[in-house]
Amino acid sequence: MRRPKYFTPKEVSVHNTLKDIWASYLGKVYDLTPLLEENKGDVLLKPIAECAGKDISHWFDPKTKDILTHVDPLTGCIKYYTPRGRFLHIPPPCPRTDWANDFGKPWWKDNRYEVGLLSAKTRWIRIINTLTSQEQRLEVCSEETLEEILQRYLCYNSHAASYTWKHNGVNLDMSKTLSENSIPEEDEFYCGSPECDLFSPSICLYFNDDLTEL
Repeated sequence: MRRPKYFTPKEVSVHNTLKDIWASYLGKVYDLTPLLEENKGDVLLKPIAECAGKDISHWFDPKTKDILTHVDPLTGCIKYYTPRGRFLHIPPPCPRTDWANDFGKPWWKDNRYEVGLLSAKTRWIRIINTLTSQEQRLEVCSEETLEEILQRYLCYNSHAASYTWKHNGVNLDMSKTLSENSIPEEDEFYCGSPECDLFSPSICLYFNDDLTEL
C-alpha cells in the first residue's frame, strides 16, 4: 500500500477559498473543493466555507467519528449539535418534505475527499548544501521519513537525491524519520525568537558527483 502523505497545519491553512477549500478533522486532511462545486449555491455550505483551511475536529465525537449530538431540550430527541448553524447533509430539526436524503454517505464520512494525514507535531530543520553553502529552513512533519523530507526540499534543489544527507557527520537512513535517525528536536526555549534558526537541528548535504535527473 502507498504510504499516506502528511501535511502541516500551515499547508492546510493556505487552502482557504471557495475554489480551493481544505479542512482537517480527526487527524486527516480533506479537499472539500469538489463538495462545494457539486452543491454550489446551497446556503448549507456556509458553516463549512467559514472553516476553510482550519481544523474542525471539535465538530466530531472522536469515538463514533460522527458529528456531535445533544438532546434537544424542547423535544427530548437526540439531534446533531451544530452551534455554527446547520450544514450540508445535516437533517432539518423538524420533518420536511423538501429535504432530499438520498445523497448516500454524508460528506464527513466520504473518503473520496481524503488527501492525507495531519501531522500530530511539526519540526523545524535547517538543510545546508555544503557544495553551494546555501541554507534552507523547512517546517516538516515529525512522521515523515528523510526521503519524504527530500521531496519537500526538491523545490530548492532539484538534484537533492544526488547528495549524501548527514547529521553530525553521520550518514542518515533516508527510510527513517528524524527522531529515528537520532536528530534532536529544536530547543523549545528559542522557538519563535530571532535565535530560533541557530537552534534548529541541521542536515548537511554532500554532493555525490553523479547528478540524478528528476
